[in-house]
Amino acid sequence: MNGRDRRKLASRVKVRILLTSLLFASPSFGQTAENRNAGRIVRVAVVSIPDRKVAVTEGGNVIATFQVAVGAAVSPSPTGSFRIVSRVSNPTYYHPGSVIPSGSNNPIGTRWLGLSQKGYGIHGTNAPKSVGHAASHGCIRLRNRDMERLFTMLRIGDAVEIHGERDEQVSRVFGTGADDTVIADDQMPTQTAGQ
Repeated sequence: MNGRDRRKLASRVKVRILLTSLLFASPSFGQTAENRNAGRIVRVAVVSIPDRKVAVTEGGNVIATFQVAVGAAVSPSPTGSFRIVSRVSNPTYYHPGSVIPSGSNNPIGTRWLGLSQKGYGIHGTNAPKSVGHAASHGCIRLRNRDMERLFTMLRIGDAVEIHGERDEQVSRVFGTGADDTVIADDQMPTQTAGQ
């Protein structure tokens, strides 16, 4: 590759980084979260760092839970209340000195939900064995198949609450169940005699 080709490639990478930065900085492109979520109850993703789980709630009811990886001790996940500010399918991974296109080697997997705290998000992974551990650089990480399901449930403007301790809300949402993944059934349960 000659110098001219390298400059062209570097220019293209800079443009992609700039466009991605604009996407993450201004994901709504003129729309407000209220407009995008009009007629829909805003959902809340509740993350429990000690339980290594995320639950999606709507109107106070848990509709799904998934096992996650959280930040390692040297790079802990942030705690507090956030909003989803971007949604990206098949994201490109950008890190100083490294650009990894979507695909099996991409460390953020097949989906990205950017949080209102810059640099943090909920995403898939190319290291599914890390799920259930404190292993990320601070983001909330799911297996790709779980992330793809979660991605369909959450929109820009939905809330994300990340809890560092097992408080009353976390206990109410996650209880003491051992299930890794639960998706609420769309149908009413059938009752049998004696119940």
